[in-house]
Amino acid sequence: MIWTNAGKKWGIDTQDRSGEKFSLGVLDLVPRLNGASAEHALQQAVLLAQQAEAWGYRRYWASEHHDMAELASASPEVLLSHIGAKTDTILLGSGAVLLPHYSPLKVAESFRLLASLYPGRIELGLGRAPGGGPHATMALSGNYLQHVSDLPAKLASLTELLEDRFAYEDVMVTARPVPEIPLSLWMLGTNVKSAVYAAQFGMGYVFGQFMSDSDGVEAVRRYREEFVPSAGLKEPEVMVAVSAMCAATENDAIHWSMEIASQRKGNRDTNEREKNMDTVKGSSQSNSSNKEDKEVQRHVAGTPEQIWQYIRQAGQRLNTNRILVVTAGPDYERRLESYRLLAGLR
Repeated sequence: MIWTNAGKKWGIDTQDRSGEKFSLGVLDLVPRLNGASAEHALQQAVLLAQQAEAWGYRRYWASEHHDMAELASASPEVLLSHIGAKTDTILLGSGAVLLPHYSPLKVAESFRLLASLYPGRIELGLGRAPGGGPHATMALSGNYLQHVSDLPAKLASLTELLEDRFAYEDVMVTARPVPEIPLSLWMLGTNVKSAVYAAQFGMGYVFGQFMSDSDGVEAVRRYREEFVPSAGLKEPEVMVAVSAMCAATENDAIHWSMEIASQRKGNRDTNEREKNMDTVKGSSQSNSSNKEDKEVQRHVAGTPEQIWQYIRQAGQRLNTNRILVVTAGPDYERRLESYRLLAGLR
């Protein structure tokens, strides 16, 4: 059953209770929760995208990871192709295709095919992380460090391909099929280097707050200052990706977050569990007593009002209204419930 947006709704492409307008999206790591099979995890990814669309979320992005037993998305473009057929309007993106591993032509062709299948709905998010352990990384593409050093050249080739101006040995090469509505291009990262790449090649920038203790201000400042307009993007655009667990009560959100941590790290003794409880409680407090402190919590757990306070602060800090939300959930039902509550549906 798909729950619709009947009932009170606030905060998604509309005004939240503070009067500010935000556009929320889902960043799905496609986790295998509680030992679920890969098949079940992928079915839940489809359901999440469908529910997100029904609840008013603007976009659904899928991640890329390799040889990670707890995650089920090694090829976001394949998953997005399936989800596109099961949804109608929600934007679909990769969070992210790890470009150092791949040929720019192949990436351009794959996502142009998606953009031709689902016109106006495809967003190509790029990353430069390995996405797996050292052995999986070597098996995937060989010398990763060399590929990372080649990233500027790959980004140049990819942008040229997406703008139909790429030549190999003075012969024009076109990434086909060519969609009538171009796809949008984003770089995901957690530091100044990724932000500068996004600026140099005229693409949008997503700051991964859920992977960083930094507040992202310097990275986004450099991005905006050094932004070079491109055929696809005339002005800098910023998103921020946050990790949040939302529940009807703060205690529920904290306990759900504890369950996630326990699943990830196995059994703990009592002292470790108490320490984890203190950590999660701290994450629900989004105000810092020291305004000069540039460290920011990677994860927040709390009620919808508490999560929205955190989101507003992240948006104000980085001057953006575009937010991606990562929610693992101790199980799939409570993961859906978290996204539902965050959408303002009671």
